[in-house]
Amino acid sequence: MLSPDPEEQAIAVFAALTDPTRRALLDELARAGPATVTDLARRLPISRQAVAKHLGQLAEAGLVSTGEPVGRRLPYQLEPAPIQAAQVWLAALANRWDARLTSLERALDADME
Repeated sequence: MLSPDPEEQAIAVFAALTDPTRRALLDELARAGPATVTDLARRLPISRQAVAKHLGQLAEAGLVSTGEPVGRRLPYQLEPAPIQAAQVWLAALANRWDARLTSLERALDADME
């Protein structure tokens, strides 16, 4: 479950994205749309059990959720909100960094005058 704190959400997203298998699963869901564990295991060179484990970790970070079951099939789908939260956090960090660099630039310009 995602925390309401934007920084903690960003950390959960970044931690989930560190693994290449999880990134591959997200890429596959983005490319082909919702899919079951079995579908994803057929498309990628990993076992069904590994797919289930990684989808669980992606779900904990809020990056995927389960859709409506179709019979016994449970499709997973992407959730954009956590990525957007991470982007907002990164943008805020970049803005703070840019503001500090601008202040430094102004101070250096003032020293040169």
